Amino acid sequence: MSAKKRILFIANEMSPYLELTEFAELVNKLAIKSNDNNLEVRCIMPRFGVVNERRHRLHEVVRLSGINVAVDNDDFPLQIKVASLPNARLQVYFLDNEDLFKRKHIFHDDNEEWFEDNDLRTVFFCKGALETVKKFGWPPDIIHCSGWMSGLIPLYLKTIYKKEPVFSHSKVVFTIGQNTFKESLGEDFVKKANLNGALKDKDLDAFKEANNTAMFRGGATYADAITFGEEKIEKKLLDEFSKVKGKKVLPFNAESDLTDYLQLYNDLAK
Repeated sequence: MSAKKRILFIANEMSPYLELTEFAELVNKLAIKSNDNNLEVRCIMPRFGVVNERRHRLHEVVRLSGINVAVDNDDFPLQIKVASLPNARLQVYFLDNEDLFKRKHIFHDDNEEWFEDNDLRTVFFCKGALETVKKFGWPPDIIHCSGWMSGLIPLYLKTIYKKEPVFSHSKVVFTIGQNTFKESLGEDFVKKANLNGALKDKDLDAFKEANNTAMFRGGATYADAITFGEEKIEKKLLDEFSKVKGKKVLPFNAESDLTDYLQLYNDLAK
């Protein structure tokens, strides 16, 4: 890349802060590799209660906090914290809300019961991430989304946020990973994801099953490029998205040194 390009990683997990699947480590390596290859890098993830603020030296970014994220006729205050990724000169931003994320479990409670508000938490995170970038005033050339919880972001970028100047040149990469939950996000998920009628009903068709597969399907449907981040991908997703007309697709490669990802970013940012 001749001019320095900007890449934003949005993920539900990233080493060393949270490791739910093997892709958490890959997000870390991709961010560092991109930074080492003259890309300007920022990362966004949720500040789940299991992320240790003291150990990882998180601190609130007062100038960015104070945004209210509206979901389903309610306003939720968004608190933004930041840490420096160990052994790299780049920033990781954590999105927090006292009611939604300050609990000592991620998606299930002590009894392994699925949190009933995981639908709300997902919509809050996706909208909150994009509102945070607007607040940055930092236009990314590439937005790489990974983890099912980021699945709505490609849709929002292609619709509601399409005319936002900060996203006018952004291309979206979405990584399909392994399914990690069997529960449903609930019958109200699509209604909440619609953000008070901002979308057409058909825009959310890919998400209607409101399960893990649907979140991956929706993210991949609206992305400019798709990557497969795990070997154990659900077969119907593999069949559906291995070859998609008009999209760049990067297959899973356990031996990859990540130069294939850098080439993908380069191709999209031209």
